[in-house]
Amino acid sequence: MTHTTTGRPTREASGAVVPVLAFAGIVVAVMQTLLVPVIKDLPQLLGTAPSNATWVLTSTLLSGAVATPIMGRLGDLYGKRRMLIASLAVMVVGALVSALTSDLITMIVGRTLQGFAMGAIPLGIGLMRDMLPREKLGSAMALMSSSIGVGGGLALPLAALIAQHADWHALFYGAAGLGALAIALTLLVVPESPARAEGTFDVVGAIGLSTGLVLFLLPITKGSDWGWTSGTTLGLFGAAAVVLVLWGVMELRLKAPLVDLRTTARPAVLFTNLASIMVGVSFYVVSLVLPQLLQLPKATGYGLGQSMVVAGLLVAPLGLTMMFTAPVYAKLSAKYGPKFTLILGMLIIAIGYGAGLGLMSAAWQSLVIAVVLGAGIGLAYSSLPALIVGAVPASETGAANGLNTLMRSIGTSVSSAVIGMVLANTANDVGGVAVPTMHGFRVSFLIATGAVAVGLLLALFLPRQPRPSAVPQLRASSEEEANLKHAEEVLRGFRGRVLDADGAPVARAKVTLIDRRGRQAGATLSQEDGSYALAVPARGAYVLAAKATGHGPLASSATHAGDERPVDLDLALPGETVDA
Repeated sequence: MTHTTTGRPTREASGAVVPVLAFAGIVVAVMQTLLVPVIKDLPQLLGTAPSNATWVLTSTLLSGAVATPIMGRLGDLYGKRRMLIASLAVMVVGALVSALTSDLITMIVGRTLQGFAMGAIPLGIGLMRDMLPREKLGSAMALMSSSIGVGGGLALPLAALIAQHADWHALFYGAAGLGALAIALTLLVVPESPARAEGTFDVVGAIGLSTGLVLFLLPITKGSDWGWTSGTTLGLFGAAAVVLVLWGVMELRLKAPLVDLRTTARPAVLFTNLASIMVGVSFYVVSLVLPQLLQLPKATGYGLGQSMVVAGLLVAPLGLTMMFTAPVYAKLSAKYGPKFTLILGMLIIAIGYGAGLGLMSAAWQSLVIAVVLGAGIGLAYSSLPALIVGAVPASETGAANGLNTLMRSIGTSVSSAVIGMVLANTANDVGGVAVPTMHGFRVSFLIATGAVAVGLLLALFLPRQPRPSAVPQLRASSEEEANLKHAEEVLRGFRGRVLDADGAPVARAKVTLIDRRGRQAGATLSQEDGSYALAVPARGAYVLAAKATGHGPLASSATHAGDERPVDLDLALPGETVDA
């Protein structure tokens, strides 16, 4: 059985928490595009064949996909801040390993370690949910979710500048420095989350999911090299299907699974994750097409003849626009809900790619495309964690957002494979070198438009949400506000104080929520002022049991009917029935 416990944070969350967590997310995202400026030179730099050099990129993708759901679950169990620091530390070690070698195998090991940092994104979102007041949560999660694109966009020009004027290993030294800075800031500014999921870590489930993901993503990323109809590719896809089905059957039978598939099957979670794949596909297309179009020589008749650094600067507004979209998302979401902003974001993406079909003849046009797509992708990415957080219990925030981040990674992986195949099959051979064509670029934009159209259709199936203004809010007196200062913020549930015979507050009393089937649905400890707060999974009848050292136990029946009247637990009285 998995349930939530809450305790007092080690210290108050300061106003710097959001920018520090967002900075950590940006640093992590940098790992994904760090080597883009030197991709074509990797075989020569590592002294290997082009097919082998691609493992330097593939290894990071695979380890990131495996790490996101696992680190999310570990964060729910043992502390999100602790796991965030662990993720960043592994990334720093991996960056230093890569910085000190030109050997292919050692480089792959270092890049694999760097990929583990992708778990920092869902962990940061989980920390924000646990610590921030509701009015600040929307824009904060939007910024954290968008950090994937922000880091990727900003890394392109900076990495290009470094690669053009210094040894390419400097890229990894810079990444290690950024990671170390993110760790230091997290230790100084970010308190540990008060929320915990009690239970055990599903080791067998983690191994099964990791195996299935590797078997699935490996042929996606290497299919163009191996051949899409080759025995290796088809065999790995078949093995992935078998492993993931068996893993799913096993997870459904466990009391504390790695991924709660029943929660994942809820329409709000299922359609959000499916739409995330489509958003991931559309995001990566522009990252693959625009830099190549900008750097192709003008002699091709359609290339824009820009340098590596200038091309990076022209694409950078993609990430910057995503970052500046976060406050816009917060206002729109507060008024209309995250489903609306997701649909609006995907409509803007479709407009951007549609207009982009005719805006490929000048460098300034690429800038326009980047800004429009950045706004659309920023709105869409910002909506995803809000939809997930609103549909899962607090104890599953890290794991659920980890799975959602994984869905986006799958989308970018599919995009990379499909667009790579399209550009290769439509390329012209010029002196033994495959040169992408304008036809290939336009087909890629059409594929992105089609992916967004599918995402829009999926978003329409998301459950209708009440207008934010119609959602009941907690209203308490100033005394109650003070008593609840360190309690977990609860929008639907029971809250109050634990009192002794003299009416004095009882600290560290264990308050347990028991459902009508006699199962524990949640637990927490009262604060120093006696206050407690417990979320409920659904409306209905519950029993609130309180117990403290030196006091007799109390069990009170309580019915949750949708409002939030306080329930004080007096340990000097016999059990009583309370409506809340």
